[in-house]
Amino acid sequence: MKLLRRRTPTPSDTVEPTVSEPEVVNGKGRPTPKRRDAEGRRRGPVPPPPVTQREAYKRSKTTKGAKTTKSERRQAAAERRERMMSGDDRFVLARDRGPAKALARDVVDGRRNITGLFMPLALVVVLTFMIPSLQNVVAIGMLLIMIVMAVEGVYLGRLVSARVHERYPDDTTSGLRLGWYSFIRASQIRRLRAPRPRVKPGDPV
Repeated sequence: MKLLRRRTPTPSDTVEPTVSEPEVVNGKGRPTPKRRDAEGRRRGPVPPPPVTQREAYKRSKTTKGAKTTKSERRQAAAERRERMMSGDDRFVLARDRGPAKALARDVVDGRRNITGLFMPLALVVVLTFMIPSLQNVVAIGMLLIMIVMAVEGVYLGRLVSARVHERYPDDTTSGLRLGWYSFIRASQIRRLRAPRPRVKPGDPV
């Protein structure tokens, strides 16, 4: 029976393994990012200004650390509405954007339109229809007014389309869309139009 003998260690056996320096990790088990990289990811590109008040409210809720008071939000909303009413393309609705639509608004606002009486007359019709003796007269009068409004709407649409294509020959907006846009604009009460009129009735456009 052979006796167990201790083997003499060789130099290769005495080499200690290289211990790598542990990587600093955060509490989530990931390496802690550098401050410069983290700030770059947080900042990112500057977003465009909000178009509507709802978009601004959502953006203010998702922005961390941006605490605004109620008065500041109200002031920001008032500023956006003022720019929208002044006709700034960055704040108006999509249907009102572009130089062609701005020219169409100026042409409509520079005229006195019978179509603008649509809303007041509609209110009169609703009130007078409750009187049986005036129903027939009011119905005939409204029919005549509707015919006049239709004729004026066709004339106004052709006028606006001609002006727009003369001043902006590269514009691709169809004459039908410009005519309908002009008719809707003309049917609104002047002080309630948005964006607000930039010209007065009779001013050259």
